Amino acid sequence: MGARSTPQFLSLLVLCFLTFASGIAAAQETEESVTPTDRQMPGMQHSHDKRGAHQQKQPMNVKQHARMKMQANSFIENILQHSSSGTSAEPDSTPAPMLMTTKGQWKLMFHGVAWLNELQQSGPRGHDKLFSTNWFMPMAQRNLGPGQLTLRTMLSLEPATVTARRYPELFQLGETAFGKPLVDGQHPHDFVMEVGALYDLKFGEHTLLSFYAAPVGDPAMGPTAYPHRMSAAENPMAALGHHLEDSTHIADDVITAGVTYKAVRLEASGFHGREPDEYRWNIDTGQIDSWSLRFTVNPAQNWSMQYSLGHLTSPEALHPEEDVRRMTASVTYNRPLANGNWATTLIWGRNQDLGHQQIFNGYLAESTLRLGRQNLWARIEDVDRGNELILGESLEPPGFEEHFAARVQAYTLGYDHEVGHVPHLSIAFGAQLTLYGKPAFLDPIYGNHPVGGVVFLRLRPVSKNR
Repeated sequence: MGARSTPQFLSLLVLCFLTFASGIAAAQETEESVTPTDRQMPGMQHSHDKRGAHQQKQPMNVKQHARMKMQANSFIENILQHSSSGTSAEPDSTPAPMLMTTKGQWKLMFHGVAWLNELQQSGPRGHDKLFSTNWFMPMAQRNLGPGQLTLRTMLSLEPATVTARRYPELFQLGETAFGKPLVDGQHPHDFVMEVGALYDLKFGEHTLLSFYAAPVGDPAMGPTAYPHRMSAAENPMAALGHHLEDSTHIADDVITAGVTYKAVRLEASGFHGREPDEYRWNIDTGQIDSWSLRFTVNPAQNWSMQYSLGHLTSPEALHPEEDVRRMTASVTYNRPLANGNWATTLIWGRNQDLGHQQIFNGYLAESTLRLGRQNLWARIEDVDRGNELILGESLEPPGFEEHFAARVQAYTLGYDHEVGHVPHLSIAFGAQLTLYGKPAFLDPIYGNHPVGGVVFLRLRPVSKNR
């Protein structure tokens, strides 16, 4: 194992302390500042029973809300919670573990997660690394005029806790580091992952008009991004198909409008198509030159489906002349259990290079089962890879053109166990193992049977201890 630098180690310790302290502080504020009141929270006015008959809820006080896991009773109520990135949606029954309190007319929320990972990989391309993946999302909501206003930001300390602008991940491609294409590595998130405002107007019981504006945000394209999917909630690693499915969850100058009627939603977005540059502490800008459309249906409490289509103008910094047409489709199933939750997602993503007419597909199936303090998850991927994979960490030669090189598979199984009794903070120790499949011509580069393994400590703020 390579030597660890003192700055990296200290930054990881600081991250763990900050996460711990923020969770305790927010929890104390929740316990000390909320007082019983008959005022209801936005988006929590009513529900429907299984027969569809309307039932007016008894008033629920703020303290009860602060102690519950946010779960919606309808698709519109689900949207009004805005507990995911951008305007994406999961099934209405999906829990959203977070801390909540109120201050005046504002409902304040905080959720996020941090992992401290030790990763080992086999084969000629394998590396080892100690690093942290993490994100934190503070939110504020209130009724304003005829609608509901939501202010939200999402931050990540990965520019400090993922050194050398990457962490190892065999067969991963996408974006750049030090002017070279990232190969067998995943880039860190930007410090500012999202900063945006949402405004929702309700027309009657079944219709909702929504607007979203974000200097940095998530346009209406693809499923809920992997950091926020309940089916991927315990997995500290990025999906290999990230740049085929949900890489636009960090985009610049995003505007979105959407209309929802009962269980059906249609959205349209304009945004800047270039992916974030490799300088992760700044905020990138650019003209709105790309678009997307997304159609979402939540036909039942435990189901959500989406199809999206988008045009990305010049997404890759190394190939600015290439535009991409992206299509995605996904189905998510979430089932609350007596002592846990079970979430499963299937995703297809497709990129078409409009210049060279190259097509790349990615398929993903993942599932996470929570039973009390134990979490078990799996992810299976089948993805197309380009010829950057052969280059490795070398500079692209003059005139280099991307084309299909191979289809690879990744099979991941993981487990963690929650420990300790810190109020409002879930602490877990866990591990996961990934086996890879590939064509035989890649054996000299990756070895016959490459394997990757991670052991980790995971921290997450929660409304109450399980």
